[in-house]
Amino acid sequence: MTPQSLAHVNGEIVPINEAKISLLDWGFLHSDATYDVAHVWDGHFFRLDEHVQRYFAGMEKLRMSIPYNETQLTALLLKLVGQSGLRNAYVEMITTRGVPESGSRDPRTCKNQFFAFVVPFVWISQPDQGLHLAISQQQRIPSASVDPTIKNYHWLDLVMGQFEAYDLGAQTAAVVDDKGNIKEGPGFNIFIIKDRQLRTTAKGVLEGITRKTAMQLAQQLGLQVKLGEISAQDLRQADEAFATSTAGGIMAITQVDHQVLGRGQIGPLTQQLQDAYWAMHSEPKFALEVDYELPL
Repeated sequence: MTPQSLAHVNGEIVPINEAKISLLDWGFLHSDATYDVAHVWDGHFFRLDEHVQRYFAGMEKLRMSIPYNETQLTALLLKLVGQSGLRNAYVEMITTRGVPESGSRDPRTCKNQFFAFVVPFVWISQPDQGLHLAISQQQRIPSASVDPTIKNYHWLDLVMGQFEAYDLGAQTAAVVDDKGNIKEGPGFNIFIIKDRQLRTTAKGVLEGITRKTAMQLAQQLGLQVKLGEISAQDLRQADEAFATSTAGGIMAITQVDHQVLGRGQIGPLTQQLQDAYWAMHSEPKFALEVDYELPL
């Protein structure tokens, strides 16, 4: 079977270039949607149950629903990946508000829509490379306005932060709050290591599955983990720093603005965490095998 990118749309599995969404769907017009992203590595989903649980929790908060329960959605995603043939994949599930009744602006008249797709694994940064990150002056949308623990497509602050980073010759950006404290980047959480203490932002960020994994691994390695505010200066003066995301795992940050961290290479503790993260992918309690022999 030739691997290919596939989508689940209107109850059917189609090649991803044939997938469509209505121009009138509020997911498109209003960014009124939620989603989650899981990944498959070496033919196994990693921590899929936690991604599915977070996805359903987000829908509940947004007063959305889909015609599947968690068990049915898991089976659907397994089938989608199995039919794609992709053994290392990026898998997204999406719920949009849908289209309201003609002439109505009442969200209660919308029928929520479900979509999913699978594409080859997406990397923000390769494991053996360091990221050059710029601290943007762009402020993250306040959590009082948009709950960041619900995955959403309100990304204009993150996108404009990226443009700032590119203007400075960096690869990606960290956005800040109204006090200049570090929040997160486009699709990733941020950690610093100082004096063998692991620190990450406590509030106003997505509570990422990879973020959670990094903290668990750090504790297993005997590192103290602290959640709180991280200033721009804290990040620039860190012994080591890294980003966490489904799209790449634990990724070293080796330069912040014009400040090189450490020796400009992946730090020893980041390397240990990275190695432990990828080793987890073979542990049965975290890995769910995809059946690539299911009939099409």
